[in-house]
Amino acid sequence: MNELSVIEIDEVDFGFAPGRWNFAEERRAEIAAHFEERRRKAKGLWNGRVLLLSDRALRERRLSGTFFETDFASFLAWRDWNCPDQTVTNCFAMGALRASDGAFLVGVMGAHTANAGRVYFPAGTPEPEDIRGGIVDLQSNVVREVAEETGLTAEDFAVLAGWRAVLMGPRIALFKLLQAKVSAVDLRARLLAFLASENEPEFSDVRIVRGPGDLDSMMPPFVVAFLKYAWNNNDERASPRPESGER
Repeated sequence: MNELSVIEIDEVDFGFAPGRWNFAEERRAEIAAHFEERRRKAKGLWNGRVLLLSDRALRERRLSGTFFETDFASFLAWRDWNCPDQTVTNCFAMGALRASDGAFLVGVMGAHTANAGRVYFPAGTPEPEDIRGGIVDLQSNVVREVAEETGLTAEDFAVLAGWRAVLMGPRIALFKLLQAKVSAVDLRARLLAFLASENEPEFSDVRIVRGPGDLDSMMPPFVVAFLKYAWNNNDERASPRPESGER
C-alpha cells in the first residue's frame, strides 16, 4: 500500500488543459476487454468522460495542478491495475456530511456501481461538467454529487472553509466538510427516504459514524484516515460560509 498522510489545505486551484494519455492509447484493446468484464458484474457502468490530474504542486497549504480529460474505461482499468502510469493522479472530492450532533453519515455503494459494497461519503470522479472558464471547480462537484446521491441541496448544510487532503501515492482524496442542520438520526431518515424514491440509487444504505467503533472494513483507507484525523483534531473548521470564489 502507498504511504498515506493527511494534511490541511486552505485553497485548491485546478486548471484544465486537453492532453493525450499514452496509457489509454497504447492499451486500448486491453482496456476495452476489461471494461466489458466489469460491465458483466456491474450493469450500471457506462463509459462517460472523466478528469484526471496530470501534475500537482503543494505550496503553503495551497494545492494546484492541471486536469485532462479521458474516458471512464481507461480510468477504471488504470485504477484496477494498480495505477501503472504514475505520472497521473486520481484527484477527487468527497462531501463529508456531519450532523448537528457531530456524527458523520456515509453511504454503502449499490450493487450496480463500480465500487459495490464500499462505504463512502458522497463523491464522484471529476467530469467535464466541472470545468468553468478553464478552472476545475471541485467544490461545485461536491455539491452536485451530494445532491445526486442523497437528495440534499446547498440549503441543507453549510460548506465549511478549507479541505482535508488524504494523500496516498497516485491518489488524492479531498474532503469538504458539510455541516448539516439536523441530528444524525433525522438526517439518516431523510436520506433513506430519498434512496427509496430513486429507481437505481447510488447508495443502498446510509450509516451513522460516531467514533472508531463504527469504522467498517469496507471503508477505503482514505475514508478511515479522514475520520480518525477529524476525531483526533476535534475538526471544527472556520465559520460556515459559502466559498463561491474559491478556485
